[in-house]
Amino acid sequence: MARIRAIAIVSTLAIIGIVLAVVTLTRDTQSEPPAVQRCPSGYVPANLKLPEAESDVNINVFNATNTPNLATNVAADFTNRKFKVKKVGDEKKKLADTVAVLRYGPKAVGAAQLLRAYFLDDAENQFDINRKDDIIDVVIGGGYRQLATPTEMRQAVAQLGNPVAPDGTCAETK
Repeated sequence: MARIRAIAIVSTLAIIGIVLAVVTLTRDTQSEPPAVQRCPSGYVPANLKLPEAESDVNINVFNATNTPNLATNVAADFTNRKFKVKKVGDEKKKLADTVAVLRYGPKAVGAAQLLRAYFLDDAENQFDINRKDDIIDVVIGGGYRQLATPTEMRQAVAQLGNPVAPDGTCAETK
C-alpha cells in the first residue's frame, strides 16, 4: 500500500511539473530577441571592449620631461609587455608633475583603460572625439617612475572596472 501511495505522489508531481513547463513556454512574453541599442543621433560609437592582449594595443610614446631617452626606455618597457609601439619622440610641452597623459579617440577607449592600469590610474586622460585612429599617445611626465608589474596591473584593471563611454559617445555594437 505504501508503494502505491508513493508512486501516485511521484506521478502527480511529475504531471504538475510538465504542465507548469508547458504553460511557462507557451505564455512567454519574451518571444522576440532584445532590441539592439543604437547610438542616439550625433553620438559617436566608441570601442569600450578591453583588449584581449597587450599585442592588440597600438601606442606612441612621447617624452615630456628633460630626461634624455625617457621615451625610448618607456617604449622598450611597453614593447617587452607586447604592446605595439608605433612612434617614439619628444613632446614640446613639458609636464613636470604629471605621471602620464593618455591621448586617444573613440576607437581606443577600452585600450586606454588597460594603459591606465599600467600607470595605476595615475595617468591623465585626454579624450578626442574627433580622432579616427586606434592609436593611443602616451606622454610621459616628470612624475613617472615605472610601469606597474603584471600583478599590479591586473589589480588596477579590477579596481577600474569596465570602461565608460565618454561624453558624446555610446557603446559600439558589433
